[in-house]
Amino acid sequence: MCLLSFFPAGVLPDAGALRNGAVFNDDGHGFAIVTDDHLIVEHDMDAEPMITTFETLRRRYPQGPALFHSRFATHGTRSLANCHPFPVGGDPRTVLAHNGVLPALVQPADGDPRSDTRIVAEDFLPLFGPLRTRAARLRLQRWMRPTNKMVILTVDRRFRQRAYILNEDAGIWDGGIWYSNDGYLPTRWAGPRADADPWDWPQWTTSDHVADRCWFCYSIIDITDHRCRVCGWCTGCGEMPEHCLCYTPATLDRQLATGT
Repeated sequence: MCLLSFFPAGVLPDAGALRNGAVFNDDGHGFAIVTDDHLIVEHDMDAEPMITTFETLRRRYPQGPALFHSRFATHGTRSLANCHPFPVGGDPRTVLAHNGVLPALVQPADGDPRSDTRIVAEDFLPLFGPLRTRAARLRLQRWMRPTNKMVILTVDRRFRQRAYILNEDAGIWDGGIWYSNDGYLPTRWAGPRADADPWDWPQWTTSDHVADRCWFCYSIIDITDHRCRVCGWCTGCGEMPEHCLCYTPATLDRQLATGT
């Protein structure tokens, strides 16, 4: 479900972490760097040249905040036009990048090639008011829900800060860098469980243990959980909550659990 990385002023990227995030989130990449008076924004469908370019430019312009995004396409076409970050309302002075699945209201209609984040950036944000105000950012954050994370970078002097993280607490600070989830950590294929169907979901090992990962956002999950606690992906039918095929009313859930 994408990996969004944020770098405060003076913080250089961890290229290994960016490459880890790009392994699974390989539907396009982009970055933005705040310089003294403008934003440097680039996009590419290939991770390696994008990471190399970002490293080079970040070392040249370390004085402002920056972001890097690797996309896992959930809505919209897999294309350069849908790579984050996006200008807000067409204004190149302010961009945003996002990790998560936004509410159905902004998911693309049939025939619309845009991603949900691109739709928000281009058409939807005026409903919340000017993003330079704290009230508008709080409205946007509440509407997104805690499972969605967003970074806004700007050189518009009407903003009091150059960078904002929405739902910051839902991400992870590590080595001075903020990551929207643990997809920056190294993972490797650990082989199937002895009792697993050959087509069953994979087992992954992180630094010190073996655990299953959500197939949607790649967060580490407990296989006894019915849904991923990060994104809500159903481990039973493989659908997100709004399309889950396993839904049963709470009373029936209790009956099934107790056998009554």
